[in-house]
Amino acid sequence: MTSSIRLALTLAMSLAIVPAAFAAPPTKTGKTDKGNVLTDAKGMTLYTFDKDTDGKSACNGPCATNWPVLKAEASDAGSDGYTIIARDDGSKQWAYKGKPLYTFAKDQKPGDVTGDGFLNGAWHLAMP
Repeated sequence: MTSSIRLALTLAMSLAIVPAAFAAPPTKTGKTDKGNVLTDAKGMTLYTFDKDTDGKSACNGPCATNWPVLKAEASDAGSDGYTIIARDDGSKQWAYKGKPLYTFAKDQKPGDVTGDGFLNGAWHLAMP
């Protein structure tokens, strides 16, 4: 094998590893009237739920209709405080620092924070 072919193969193998090593986090940071918050790719505010424990979501059925989960794909991998949890229905959900992440169906546009404090204070803004 010539040195140029060997170099090309080494370079190709190195580049194949790079995307996984530098995967972008599943959230962004957005500005709201209540400060900086984590958002989904569309800029919608993310929330955490006090009833979630040990990285497990307690929000299923009608709750998940009002509080859509931040879905993870089978090919996603966690890093930098982000993990992926399995939901009761078998789907995957992103969590940050052990807390599953959700949007709120009543938020209409990026920057809305209408879910903060909802259900007697059980829902909170996800903070970076």
